Formats: sequence, C-alpha cells, structure tokens
Amino acid sequence: MTTTTDSPARPDAAPGAEEQSTGRLAAGRIGTFDLVFFVVAAAAPLTVLAGVAPFAIGIGGAGAPLAYLVSGALLALFAAGFTAMSRHVRNAGAFYAYVARGLGRALGVGTAYVAVVSYNLVTPGVAAAFGYFATGSVRDATGADVPWWLLSGVCVAAVGVLGWLRVTLSAKVLGVALVLEVLSLLVMDGGIIGDRGTAALDPASFDPSTLAVGGAAGMFVLVIGAFTGFESTAIFAEEVRDPQRTVPRATFIAIGFLAVFYAAGCWLVMGAFGTGRAVELARAAAGPDLTFTAAEMYAGPWLADAMHGLIVVSAFAATLAFHNAGARYLYALGREGLLPRRLGAVSRRHGSPSGAVVAQTLFNLALIGGGALLAADPYGEVFLWTNSVGVLGIMGMQALAALAVWAYFRHDRKGMSAFRVVWAPLVSCAGLALLTVLAVIHFDLLTGRTGLTNTVLLVPLPLVLAAGLAVAFRIRRRDPERYASLTTVDVERD
Repeated sequence: MTTTTDSPARPDAAPGAEEQSTGRLAAGRIGTFDLVFFVVAAAAPLTVLAGVAPFAIGIGGAGAPLAYLVSGALLALFAAGFTAMSRHVRNAGAFYAYVARGLGRALGVGTAYVAVVSYNLVTPGVAAAFGYFATGSVRDATGADVPWWLLSGVCVAAVGVLGWLRVTLSAKVLGVALVLEVLSLLVMDGGIIGDRGTAALDPASFDPSTLAVGGAAGMFVLVIGAFTGFESTAIFAEEVRDPQRTVPRATFIAIGFLAVFYAAGCWLVMGAFGTGRAVELARAAAGPDLTFTAAEMYAGPWLADAMHGLIVVSAFAATLAFHNAGARYLYALGREGLLPRRLGAVSRRHGSPSGAVVAQTLFNLALIGGGALLAADPYGEVFLWTNSVGVLGIMGMQALAALAVWAYFRHDRKGMSAFRVVWAPLVSCAGLALLTVLAVIHFDLLTGRTGLTNTVLLVPLPLVLAAGLAVAFRIRRRDPERYASLTTVDVERD
C-alpha cells in the first residue's frame, strides 16, 4: 500500500506559471549504472588513492590493501540487509525512514536531523577541496593566483544548476568524470606492472597478521570513510527504474568495485616502491605525493600532470554526488514537515527537489564564504573538518540502519533468508558501531587537530540527534495522528 499526503501540481497550470510544486520526485529516470555513477563518484576514487590511501599506509603499514577488502566485505553485509529493506521502504530520506520503521519514529526523526547535518556538511567541504586543487591547477597552467573560495563558489553554483536540472544529466556528468579518473589510475597500474612485473605484487599485504599492528584501528577509520556515499543508492529509490532490482544491483556493484579498485590501487602504489619503502615514504613528508610520484615514475610526467588535473574533476564529481544526496534528505524532511515545507518543493519541469537544491546551494555558499572571511585553509580546515563530522555521522547512521533492518524483519522475514535480514544486519551493525567508536577515539586522524577543536566539531552530532528526538516527542504529544503518519509518505509497498 502507498500512502501520500502530497498533491501533484495542477496539469492545467500555465507553462512557467508554477515552476515548483509539492508533488513527487520524477520517477523512473535513474537506471542501474546511473545509480552506480552517483555512488562511486561520491567516493571519489582518485582523491582516495592520491589523498587518503597514503595516510592509511603510513598509519597501518603493509596491511592497507587488505583493510580495503575487509571494509568492503563488512559493507557488503550491511548492504544485504539494507537493500532487503529497500524493497519495502522507499524514501528519499533512506536512513531515517529505515530507522523509523525499525526502531521507532522518534529515533528516526533524530536520525533524520543527523543525516541533514552529515550530508550537508560533506558537500561544501568537498567544494572547498575543489577550490584548493583548482587553484593549484590554474596557477600551474597560467601563473594566475585565483582565490580558492572564488573557484569553490563557481563549483557550488554549477552543482546547484545541475542539481536543479533532470537527475539524468547529473548521472552523465558523473559518468564522464568517473571514467576519466579510473582510466588514469589504470594507466598508472599498468605502468607499474609493466616495469616491475611480479615484484610489484607483494603477497604479504594480504596476510591477516598485518592487521594486528598498533595502527590498524586508525587505519580502518580512514579506510571505511573511503566508501562513504555507497548507501545513497537507497536515497534515489523513489526515482529509479524497477527499484526492487536497481537499488540492490547498484549497491553491490558499487561496493564490489570500490573494494577491489581501492585494494588493487593501494597495493600497486606500494609495489611501485616496494612495501617497506612505501610505508617509510608514506610516514614521511613524501606521503601525500606517493601516488603522483608513482604515476610519474612508471608512466611519465604527463600522467602525473593529468592526474593533478583530474583530481579537480574528482572533487567536482563528489560535490555533485553529495549535493544530490543531501538535497534529497532536505526534500524528504520538508515533505514530512520536519523542516520548512518549502524544502519539499519539486520542480514541475525537471522533477528535481528544487526547494532543497536552492537551500543547500545557499548554505554551501555561506560556508565557503565564512571560510574565506576567516582565512581558513580550504583543505586542512574547511574540507577535513566538515567531512570528518559528516563521515562520522554517516557511519553512525549506518550502524543504526543495520540494527533497524534486523528489527523490521524480526517477526516477519517477508520471504527473505535469515542470513540476509538477521545475521548480516547484526554482524554489520556490530562492526560499524565498533568503527564509529574508533572514529571518535581517533578523530584527530580525520581532522589533523586535537583537544578543543575536536570537541567543538563532535558536539553538533549528539546535539542534532537530541533536537530531533525532542521534535518527535513534541509532535507525539501535540498531534498523535501526525506522529503516526511520519515516514509513511510514499514509502511502504508491502
């Protein structure tokens, strides 16, 4: 059964007279590979292998490639239950809808507020990274010193336009960006294997004992964050073709691709120098340039230069992907009345969450402008700080969503196997909860700061969770009928 409180825009409205309505998002426009592009582009594979993997190698040592595979396996278990629930609950606010249906509406509303903060912090943070990388590229190409915030503002504006237009256009842009990123890394991998042969393939990296080193916990914090965004497949469930097949298929393709691609890329970067030497370099000042150095050594300066340019493309693609995900959370909460209802507006022409797109774009511009006024470092502060909070929030929501899947199917598995809706969700919940705790303990690895700065960054997540719970309890007390209808808009199809 489908329940909705929305009414579609009038079909007889004059063209252009009512650009926005409070109707539904355009359905049936997103296919499997469109969805894969959204997910993998959000993960930004080039940015991960060039900007994050060297730090993981430096902290955890030779076992970094195996850590990517182990993390992928854990998230595949999560996806087994997550996609099972997507067959019955389809909502642009996936996490909060799942938690509400499995663990109660009050906790679902609290999760909703955490989701809004998490996704909407990641977006401007990645836009700041775009400005940081783009400034260097412009300087190298022209000698001009363009402020990072100006280029980040251009990125935010362009992403806002694409977010307003049909979602399939975003998928095409993300597809092109992703292909270019992957090709550049494959050329590097081919050059390393062609030159070093089997000497580049050290089996010691996949020895389980490598994960018993002292830095393994911190390494997993960095590694698991590299998959952030894969869960957004369910966010687009209202807009995909054949959701029962498209969402699970795209989720598993994305997780499998990212796990293998990250593990292989990290392994070959280490193989380019020799495992021991790579770990030494990663721990030294050369760490951040490890991937670019490997590309230059084994394919030529042209590839290193191309990759420096493509990392700008990667950051733009990630900004667009997270913008689309974040806007849909704002839309879902606006539609429910948990945020201003204007956020639930939909473009009549494009079927996009236009009200949420405008709001998020303005927020992104405000955060970029604030960073500029405070003379903040675009990468070391704006990007790392906002994304650290966002990634931590998403990890916590994943753990809650996994538990919600188990609770939802506890009394009726609806024809699903016990592995898929009992054991996989419980195991993944335990693993993700452990990693969330480790992320809090080792938060300095994500932010590059210690002490008061980290405390200030961590406080918003429990505060917004508490705010969401307070809103839910107030609604339950004042309007029990409305409380009972929360998360039922366009979601359950049993």
